[in-house]
Parts: sequence; structure tokens; C-alpha cells
Amino acid sequence: MARRWKGAKRFLASGAAAPYRLPAMTRDSSLGRSTTPPQTSLKDLSPSQWKSGIAAWLGWLFDGLDLHLYTLVATAFVTLLLGYTGDLDKLAKADVQTKAAWIQAAFLIGWALGGTFFGRLGDLIGRSRALSLTILTYAVFTGFSFFATEWWHLMIFRFLAALGIGGEWAVGSTLLSETWPKAWRKWLAAVLQTAVNIGILLACLAGFLMKDLPPNYIFLVGVLPALIVFWIRKHVPEPEAWEGAQSGVQVKPGMMDLFRGSLVRITVPAVIVCAFSLTAWWAFLFWQSQYMRSLAAAAQWSAPDVNSFVARSFGVLILVSVPGNFFAGWLATRLGYRRAIALMFGGFVVTVLATFGWPHPLEAMGFFWLPAVGFWSGVYGLFTMYLPPLFPSLLRTTGAGFCYNIGRFAAAAGTVFAVQITGGGDFRRTLLWAAVLWIPAIIAIFFLPEPEDEKAGEIA
Repeated sequence: MARRWKGAKRFLASGAAAPYRLPAMTRDSSLGRSTTPPQTSLKDLSPSQWKSGIAAWLGWLFDGLDLHLYTLVATAFVTLLLGYTGDLDKLAKADVQTKAAWIQAAFLIGWALGGTFFGRLGDLIGRSRALSLTILTYAVFTGFSFFATEWWHLMIFRFLAALGIGGEWAVGSTLLSETWPKAWRKWLAAVLQTAVNIGILLACLAGFLMKDLPPNYIFLVGVLPALIVFWIRKHVPEPEAWEGAQSGVQVKPGMMDLFRGSLVRITVPAVIVCAFSLTAWWAFLFWQSQYMRSLAAAAQWSAPDVNSFVARSFGVLILVSVPGNFFAGWLATRLGYRRAIALMFGGFVVTVLATFGWPHPLEAMGFFWLPAVGFWSGVYGLFTMYLPPLFPSLLRTTGAGFCYNIGRFAAAAGTVFAVQITGGGDFRRTLLWAAVLWIPAIIAIFFLPEPEDEKAGEIA
């Protein structure tokens, strides 16, 4: 233990933990000035860069696919697992709602733990190897959800699948930030986030094509990502940044080093930003559909009309978020990450308050106001390229995975707590409270720096 602490102290003293200075062992290969000619277009990229980019993009696409499969069938599948049939009374509906919320909370907790665990693994065994394990994890356990016969079976399988989804975020984003040109990062963030949006739309398509099948069948679609694992392991090399950082290091930094020395000034505000903003976003995502269902039911729409309306409005929300991804990237190139993130969070606050602050016609809610909120979700793509470079190579996936995904714990608690706020089904009150959560995130973002290598205008 004493040896490890001495090694950690040498690591911190070397400057590896400093947000504004990089250690000599990683400067040339990680975030320092490049010794290769500048890459200004796609034709300048090497085959290994293309392979790492494709691997990260596909990983994120399947992330989006797997994470949304449950939300498509949550009510129907949980109702089936609880043994309810026919028209449900108030107590039965409350039971289904509570169990569905607990399953979603378990998923978010798994996401948080997976981001931390696989993030650490990515620093220890390499980005490509860890990426393969994350994809295999969420593919296998999403497929296992098909076999659930009790609601708590589904909760366990969703928790285990989420371990891989959370890990893929940390590993995939770091892989791309280390292998592609630094000057492109803000646009790469938009492209990665768009992969998630496409994955969600594919999940919606799967739901439409499988609408006549029992709800558990949709989880079989989640097995498909496992097929790309073999390609990744064969074709995607480890980044030179990570391999270069391994040489000459006798004692590798550990998890607790995130809270030592100058690194703590990165870790703490990053956790605050992610915890508050992700809780707000997941509260909106999970409860907006319940709110829309309650409005449509109050208008005495038929069940098929309600289902169709909720699905179509959510599809529009996701489509609108795609230009939001690129708007966030453009804003970051003009203003830097911090001010861009703060303005996007501000957009959330204004549009959520405008959407749920007073009544709107149902069609306007579904096809204008909700998509207006979804537009600002492009901000979350920025974190993929913003957080990893704030940490040194041997703590990069650990730091980024921990800080971003630890926010899922808060989001999980918020999802369950929202059941108490809704009380008699007042989802509007829950959604208005969610808007407030972006305000502390706006304040905390200014306690973080801009990435040092991007400020210097360097290109990988």
C-alpha cells in the first residue's frame, strides 16, 4: 500500500494531474503538440483512424438502440410481468408505474457503475479491448431481458445491460478523442451524439415492425451489437496515446487519484455538472411521455390513438435533436465548451418552463413544444469530447467515465423521487421541477477549464 501511495505521489508531482499541464510521458503521444502533418480533411485520415472512428460510432449507435428498447414497452411489459389483465384500476396503474420507475432507476445505476468500472478497465487494458467488452455486455443482457418472467428479473437484466452501455460512453469517446484530430473534436461530438439518435430511431422502427408481437420480443433486437465485437478486436488497434503512456510507468494511478492534488478541481465540478443536468434530462425523457398520455386520455382519445401520438411525438423530438447536436458543436467552436454548454442548459430551462408552464393544444405539445426541448439535448454530445482531455492518459477513461456517469446515480434517485412528486398523476409539476436542475449545472461548468491542447490550437 505504501509503495502504491508513493507511486501515486510521484504521478501527481509529475504534473499528470494538473489540468493545465501534461506529464512528459504523455505529452507527445497523447495531448501534446503533434509531430505529424496537420489533418484538415477526411482523406488525410489513416486507416487506423477510420477504424477507431467506425468502432466508436457503431458502439454509440447500438447504445441508443439498446437504451430505448425498454422505454418502448415499459408499461406493457411490466403490466404483463405483474400479471394484470384488462382495464387497470388506480392501484394497479400505480403499481405498474412504480415498478417501471424502479426498473429504470436500476438501469441508470448500472449505467453509472458501468461507466466507472469499464472506464477504469479502459485505462488498464486498453480502449479497444474494453470497448469490445462493453458492447458484448449490453448486447448479451439486453437479449436476456427476453426471458424475464418476473418484474425483478427485468430489473436485473436492465441493470447488467446498463453496465456495458455506461462503459461504452467512457471508452468510445476516449478512443475517438485520442485518435482523431483535436481540432475536429467539437464536430465529432455532434457526430457521436447523432449515432445515439439514429440508434433510438432504429429502436422505434423495431417497435413499429414488432408491434403485433409480445413486448419481450423487442429485446432480441438488442443482441445484434454483439456481432461487431469480433470486427473491433481484429481491426481496431489501441491508440498510440494509451500505448505511449504505458511505457516507463511502474505504478499506474488509481481511482482515488481523481480526488488528489489538482485533479480534484476537475473531478468535483464535473460531477456536479453531470449529476444535475443528467437528472433533469432523464426526468424529462421518462416523464414527458407519461404527461402526454395523461393529456390524451383526458381528451378521451382511444388507446391506439394515444400510443401512436406518443410514439410519433417522441420520434419528432429525436429528429429535432440531430440539428441540435450540430448547433452545439458550432456554438462550441465559436464560444468554447463552457459557454456553449451553459447556453444550451439555459435553452433547456427556458423551453421546459415555456412547454409545461401553461396549457398548449395537444398537437402543438407533441410536434412543437416537446421537440423544442429536445433540440437542446445536443449539449450532451459535447461532453464526449470535452471531458476526456481534461484528464491525463492513464486516468482518461476512468475520469471521464466516473464524472459523466456518476450523474446517473442522481438521475436514478430523481426518477424514483418523481413518482412521489407526481402524486395523483401531476406529471407537469415533476417536469417543471426538472427545469430548475439545469441552473446549478450552469454555475458549476465555469469552475472547469477548457482543454489545454485545444486552447493551444494543436492538431493531433
